[in-house]
Amino acid sequence: MEKKLVIVESPAKAKTIGKFLGNNYTVKASVGHVRDLPKSKLGINIDNNFEPDYITIRGKGDVIKELKKETKKAKEVFLATDPDREGEAISWHLSKLLNLDENSQNRIEFNEITKDAIKKAVKNPRKINTDLVDAQQARRVLDRLVGYNISPLLWRKIEKGLSAGRVQSVALKLICDREREISNFVSEEYWTLDVELIEKKKKFIAKYYGIMKDDGKISKLKLKNEEETNAVLNSMDKSALLVHKVDKTRSLKKPYPPFTTSSLQQEANKKLNFSSKKTMMIAQQLYEGINIKGEGSVGLVTYIRTDSFRISNEAHQNVKTYISDSFGDNYYKFTEYNKKNKVEAQDAHEAIRPTSVDKSPEKIKDSLSPEQYKLYNLIWRRFVSSQMKEAEFDITTITFNSNKNIFKSSGSIMQFDGYKRVYNYSDGSKDVTLPNINEGDLINISKLLPEKHFTNPPARYTEATLIKVMEVLGIGRPSTYAPTIITITNREYVVKEKNFLMPTEMGLLVDELLVKYFNNIINDKFTAGLENKLDAVANGNVDWHEIIKDFYDEFKVSLDVADKEIEKIEIKEEVSTEKCDNCGEFMVVKKGRFGKFLACPNYPECKTTKKLNQKEAAEETDIECELCGAKMLKRKGRFGDFLACSKYPECKNTKQIVQKIDAACPRCGKDIVIKFTKKGRRFFGCSGYPDCDFISWNEPTNQVCKTCGNQMIKKNDEIVCPKCEK
Repeated sequence: MEKKLVIVESPAKAKTIGKFLGNNYTVKASVGHVRDLPKSKLGINIDNNFEPDYITIRGKGDVIKELKKETKKAKEVFLATDPDREGEAISWHLSKLLNLDENSQNRIEFNEITKDAIKKAVKNPRKINTDLVDAQQARRVLDRLVGYNISPLLWRKIEKGLSAGRVQSVALKLICDREREISNFVSEEYWTLDVELIEKKKKFIAKYYGIMKDDGKISKLKLKNEEETNAVLNSMDKSALLVHKVDKTRSLKKPYPPFTTSSLQQEANKKLNFSSKKTMMIAQQLYEGINIKGEGSVGLVTYIRTDSFRISNEAHQNVKTYISDSFGDNYYKFTEYNKKNKVEAQDAHEAIRPTSVDKSPEKIKDSLSPEQYKLYNLIWRRFVSSQMKEAEFDITTITFNSNKNIFKSSGSIMQFDGYKRVYNYSDGSKDVTLPNINEGDLINISKLLPEKHFTNPPARYTEATLIKVMEVLGIGRPSTYAPTIITITNREYVVKEKNFLMPTEMGLLVDELLVKYFNNIINDKFTAGLENKLDAVANGNVDWHEIIKDFYDEFKVSLDVADKEIEKIEIKEEVSTEKCDNCGEFMVVKKGRFGKFLACPNYPECKTTKKLNQKEAAEETDIECELCGAKMLKRKGRFGDFLACSKYPECKNTKQIVQKIDAACPRCGKDIVIKFTKKGRRFFGCSGYPDCDFISWNEPTNQVCKTCGNQMIKKNDEIVCPKCEK
């Protein structure tokens, strides 16, 4: 009997769907894309209206052969790739390779891999949406034009292996701009004045707020220095504060909407410390199917690439029943979430939710890996809590007056947990109970707590905060956030330190060149505007060729100017502490196909190479190991000299040798020391870390710029001001 053929992207997905469809269907996987632009050349015919020159992807021969064989045998063929532009394009490429009729209704899509969803999709096939395909083609062609023209320019002018991209370079710019903002930040002094009060043996804190004017109105003030702080202290009663007003209000804390791709990546980064790459990898596993004991392969969550908060009516009804049965009717509240500036083309899918709320994380925990459980637990709880009532708090605010100096103290007590019954990940808040006091009471002061502070520069981006900014600015789409971050870290434009993204010297250099010569392209407004144009293509309102032509005409001018004006930049090679065994020269760090290695600088006369992690002979010291008492040895490593126990491997104690430089931290005045990232790149940081987190990629000095007063740095063997470059 002839069977119907269903083609999906991944084998895991094929396994799950095959179980639902039964013996009348054959389910095969294309294993991703089957056709793409060639890697060896541009692959775009600029003179022929920018038509792409697609080729079969190398290594896909056996897969395509099997798909063609199954197509010939099949009674009917269904293309069941992912329900987005990328998936639509894969279906289109498959139809071309398999000689399927483009006008036939052979495209099926589903938002979740469940039995009902799959059976419903098979009964409702449609034509391939060529508007979505064109939008994907336009993005692919745009990215190829940028990447395959700017990247070779960077190879010629700086060094091989560098790259640029329409979205990645804007993400890099955000990180570099933030780093420059931090470098140029001038810390300012300010003071706080807290008062520790005691009432019936209970101590609590009131904070200085401002002053009361003659008309009785309260004005908020900041204390800028010690003089202003002392003026308040001298004018107030130091023994007691008078209760001016007691306010009691009921406050509601609303639940969060269910996850979109962006918010899932942000929350998993903050709550689970997952990278965006790891989050998407695990989410894909949950979507395609997990082998649940007693059930087989089951898709646990809906499609994971979405911008929408929308939930189906069926899902609403299921979660309503679950909440009422599990917690009571007083916990349920229907809430419909609307996204501001919603893009129509990206709202085709539901939010990310469990395919069945009855599959609670605890019920299926034994079938999940620890990391799958953590992410599924996060998704499940976020969805269920999104349809629960607000948490209710009683807020008490007490205002104190001391000779018109105003202090305030606040406390809150949860009266109804609401959605927090399910989604109670720590947000730093906790109940703060204040004593029962009334207007006109005098409350004794037990301590005066004036404290000096300095303003801090803006924080570096984490993956979560970068993704949030990219989403707000409209840079990229849900499917591009994780690959963008992976690219800029793999290129070593950015390194991750303590979960923060920091640009390397190479990243700053590349960004500087791109902004100077391609500022019309490498900026958030242009990139966001282009995304809107691609959405217009997806909606059938614009011809994609017009968008490419308008872009390329301006881009080509910038490219020609950059190629003409940029001089070859000589990058100084990183010199290691290891000497060449052949000629005695200090070896330099080189990049090869398989990573970094050490090579003799006298190449080609001397062709000696070594592994980068090879260490020189150890030196004996008089320092004792604090773990076992044995002598420590001084060794040389990738990240400078370090101490290691002489009883290794029995004792594996090591200690980095701190190298100080002749410069003081501009924030706290402590010594600056040389540090190394995990990848071995040198930077300069405050010895007072973690109390002071000052760092710099360029070596700070004790010299001060005469123009702006900023601390000067050593850059390319010259002492310059990072702010005014003098």
